[in-house]
Amino acid sequence: MEALAVRLSGLDPYVDGAMRIVAFYDTLMRRRVDLPALARASAGLAECVVGIRLHGTGRAIRIAPDGSQAPPSNSQAPPDGSQAPPRGSQAPPRKSQTPPPDPAPRAAASTTTPITLDEEEIGTVWLERPGPPGPLDEVLLDRLAIAAAAAAERYGPARTTMADPALVELVISPDSDEAARARALRLLGFAAAGPPVRAVAVRSELPLDRIGGLVCPARPVKAAPLGDVGVILATGVDPARFPTGVRAGIGAAVSPDRSWREARTALRFTTARRPVVHHDELGAVALLARIPEEAVRENADVTAIARIAATPGDLETLDAYCTAGSLRQAADVLHLHHSSVARRLDQIAKTLGIELTEPMGLTRARLALTAWHLINN
Repeated sequence: MEALAVRLSGLDPYVDGAMRIVAFYDTLMRRRVDLPALARASAGLAECVVGIRLHGTGRAIRIAPDGSQAPPSNSQAPPDGSQAPPRGSQAPPRKSQTPPPDPAPRAAASTTTPITLDEEEIGTVWLERPGPPGPLDEVLLDRLAIAAAAAAERYGPARTTMADPALVELVISPDSDEAARARALRLLGFAAAGPPVRAVAVRSELPLDRIGGLVCPARPVKAAPLGDVGVILATGVDPARFPTGVRAGIGAAVSPDRSWREARTALRFTTARRPVVHHDELGAVALLARIPEEAVRENADVTAIARIAATPGDLETLDAYCTAGSLRQAADVLHLHHSSVARRLDQIAKTLGIELTEPMGLTRARLALTAWHLINN
């Protein structure tokens, strides 16, 4: 490549410069530099501030020509204000010019270029050159974008728990093809040849990144909000490390889309007494989640549970008894005398129309209570 650049240098100064830029980035790619090193080298070549941003991290790398961090701008987004594209969208045109000036002062991007990998936009590179763009800026950014895509594929995004929701949705969606799913996992930082990724469905007031760091402290973990539920993707999860107040359903380590489906189901079975549920532990009980909600509500036993639920103390007593399986153990859980619990259970049995001291009656009460929780979770 360098020899070709020398032969062409006498024909056209522009061609000479372009070929030297191509050779420059070919060298960087052969050396397998990471994104910060790529930004530093590019800033020195361009003699202005260079920026790189991956949608999967939401953070920008901005390097000055002397190799130092550039002074902070008013936004972490690329100066052109671009955002991650909607899931399934095509990459935009290869070049875009500076948008109209913002009322608030910030670094000006003379030229921007999207970073694309397998025809999907994963980020943006830009130059913050004072004055008009240079004649070779588009060539430089084009090669920088190609090198940044290679570095992102090789090293993955920066180590952060929070991830781009669009990438996470691509991983867990049953409509994703395997190639797109594998690419999304790679961009999230999960090795293709590594342990299988399992999904966790979470409801909590605590930050998702804190929960993810607690339950998977030593392995890759990514989290993102998805509608009314938080998603955690990890290669290993310790159920005992979930903090108080968190409801979590854990899927098996199979395909991520199936794991997510199982995690959502397990989340429906959580209760205040059992806040973390692993789908594998449900066994045949998981079949209850497939019963249409209308059929559950029409069941006489479930309707009776709904009447008991109007009195929280009775519902708690029945739940403790169904979980413990004996009167004395339920009394220990409730911190009450067993005679008090016995009186409560007698009244509950009359309301339910079920003999709770018989095995079949206890089974009916457990199923009805579980089904009631399912339609109210």
